[in-house]
Amino acid sequence: MSADEIHPVQDRLLGRAEQEALLGQRGRVAWLYGLSGSGKSTIAAAAQRSLYEEGRLVQVLDGDNIRAGLNRNLGFSEEDRRENLRRIAEVARLFVDTGTVVLASFISPLREFRARAREIVGAEDFLEVYVRASFAECARRDVKGIYGRAAAGEVARFSGKDSAFEEPENPDLLLDTEQETVEESVARLLAVLRGWIRP
Repeated sequence: MSADEIHPVQDRLLGRAEQEALLGQRGRVAWLYGLSGSGKSTIAAAAQRSLYEEGRLVQVLDGDNIRAGLNRNLGFSEEDRRENLRRIAEVARLFVDTGTVVLASFISPLREFRARAREIVGAEDFLEVYVRASFAECARRDVKGIYGRAAAGEVARFSGKDSAFEEPENPDLLLDTEQETVEESVARLLAVLRGWIRP
């Protein structure tokens, strides 16, 4: 089957406006990225819990969870990372179309990858959130034991060590987890999200 034989049925489905009206919120994507151990998943989980308690529908898309299921056939080459994040952005866009708030938590090492995710989701629905912590601090935390394994040569293409991690030039929001507590980072993220998802 060729691309010419694919016929999406969007015109017969409920539109985004109806879904958002039902939920009383706007579908949006906050894309949290940074080195492994920087605090992305912790912040996303805490923000989801807070928004849930306020009556909001929020889906967290997390790197390890996605790689355990949807993207388990992908490795960690640059091409596989590119495809991993492309698929995630497409899934995030589907959630946005249902009025769901998405907290995406992925290393997203290259600026190119983040720009492509923004393009797929749509710039008006995409919040780029850099969760910053130095390589040394993430190695000190080593919450998954992965930095120790990388230092021993057991992990190939490790972001920030032997695979590039490009810091952003101008993220929409910067959360520096070396300079602020998790609670402070979550509060600053929520302060932006609460107004942004309001219909």
